[in-house]
Amino acid sequence: MSDASGVSGTVPEPPGTTPAEPGKLPGVSVFLTVRNEERDLAEAVGRILEQDYAGPFEVVLAVGPSTDRTAEIAEKLSAEEPRLTVVENPAGWTPAGLNAAIRAARHDLLVRVDGHSHIASDYVSRVVRVLLSSGAANVGGIMVPEGRTAFEKAVAVAMSSPLGIGSAPFHTGGRAGPADSVYLGAFRRDALEAVGLYDEAYLRAQDWELNYRLRQAGHAVWFDPALRVGYRPRGSWRQLATQFFRSGRWRNHVMRQYPDTASLRYLAPPAAVCGIAAGVAAGVVGALTVPWLLWGLVIPGGYVLGVTAGSLREGRELPPRSRALLPGVLAVMHMSWGAGFLRGPERHS
Repeated sequence: MSDASGVSGTVPEPPGTTPAEPGKLPGVSVFLTVRNEERDLAEAVGRILEQDYAGPFEVVLAVGPSTDRTAEIAEKLSAEEPRLTVVENPAGWTPAGLNAAIRAARHDLLVRVDGHSHIASDYVSRVVRVLLSSGAANVGGIMVPEGRTAFEKAVAVAMSSPLGIGSAPFHTGGRAGPADSVYLGAFRRDALEAVGLYDEAYLRAQDWELNYRLRQAGHAVWFDPALRVGYRPRGSWRQLATQFFRSGRWRNHVMRQYPDTASLRYLAPPAAVCGIAAGVAAGVVGALTVPWLLWGLVIPGGYVLGVTAGSLREGRELPPRSRALLPGVLAVMHMSWGAGFLRGPERHS
């Protein structure tokens, strides 16, 4: 077997996979689903097709109803590249598209990316090596946000910091080993099909929920920090707030369905929202009628000071404009996520 830069020679076959021919690498299907990804789709697919993987290789792209040129770009790419197959995702939801792509895939090793992903040319080689050597059902690594604008650079730092998004290894790093969840993931088809693929009721948090079911079924989910995937962050305040509000709503859904997953890390943002709202309300009443209630303003004031101090530490290497935006970015992430959690589960028909 080669070093971490690639895969060569004969590889071990974990239980349950279809054996590759002796001396040959197993086939890999890279799968993704997109909707309204005109900005990044061509670059993301281009990076996938540049992989140096020496075994059988294909890309399956599920396209949902879009209001931009996503479908047109996908069809053009497919016409130019025989390794790319495009399938429809009429529902438009992420888990439905992922399942459609998996069902259309031909190979037994399934590597997920998405329309915001930027992967190195040896990513598939690396991920297959870890998947086969670990014997895990799913392996993955770190999401590496890559900002271009001043705002995106601030978001990128916030999404890589425990202050912004908690201590999940696939955001902040850690040692290789078993994990609750990983970013995107590379799967053995037999394990994925045994647990029923993605749950299409989960519009968000479908990765975490799937990994929970894999672990409950006795499979290993494996994190390796050497597996790094670039990610283009949201580019506006509104997009960022919407993303985190919906993520908070779906985390509430996960915890309702699986109560044993509750943790202080997920309860902290809604607690902060409640505390700040109560503090502001107390301060308003104090200013009008009951002066001692002005002490309630200590709560939002303390939060502002904490976020500002944390931003000074986390944003040391940012350019000045991004550094100035970082406290607001962190606050939007915290408050949107917490408000979404308090709002409760999101449903779709």
